[in-house]
Amino acid sequence: MEYTVRVRMNEKLFLRDPESSDLGRRIVRHSIRLIADIGFEEMTFRKLADRIGTTEASIYRYFENKHRLLIYLVAWYWQWLEYQVLFQTNNLADTREKLERVLRLLLLKDFPESETSMDAIDIRALYSIVIQESSKAYLTHHVTQDNKEQLFKPYKDLCRRIAGIIREYQPNYPYAQSRASSLIETAHYQAFFMKYLPSLTDLGTDSNLPVGNDERLLGFLRHLLFSSLDAENF
Repeated sequence: MEYTVRVRMNEKLFLRDPESSDLGRRIVRHSIRLIADIGFEEMTFRKLADRIGTTEASIYRYFENKHRLLIYLVAWYWQWLEYQVLFQTNNLADTREKLERVLRLLLLKDFPESETSMDAIDIRALYSIVIQESSKAYLTHHVTQDNKEQLFKPYKDLCRRIAGIIREYQPNYPYAQSRASSLIETAHYQAFFMKYLPSLTDLGTDSNLPVGNDERLLGFLRHLLFSSLDAENF
């Protein structure tokens, strides 16, 4: 499925807006597929340049380094996901149904396979990157400065959006923000463990499954969320 959702990205993430030119758009879209294929550590601007038929120097005109590019990609995903949460829960009257929809969105359940067009943002490939690489966006020595520059605002906005639905469901629950962020991180870590480190999860393993797209993980997230929200004592 091709997505042309226009999101406003933090200008401190790039030197030149990649959405302002054909080359910039190709840098973003091909970098998603390259990182998904070989991993963030192995990805270099030289390899990316070779893939899209340009030079390293041209990529450096858009992004200062590959870490900034990673934050850009992850931030784009968070903004896209928050839009999906807002759009897909807006007309639901039942708050529990809203939370169920959120859980499915966190795992990209019911989401169609991406098309192969190189003009498209490959959401499933980007989702895989988020699961395997997103913590590298903030687990750095300069996280405080990056935070001051609001590079992680899209993630915070998504957590606030989910926390708002949690408070709507259970107004007296005192840990809505913590529960929202832990749900997202648990969804990602457990999906990673199921695929690569199965001894760290009780959910089994199947390396052939798309990362995170599993009913067992959905059931665990459902238990994690509602066992706490429906408890008599917090």
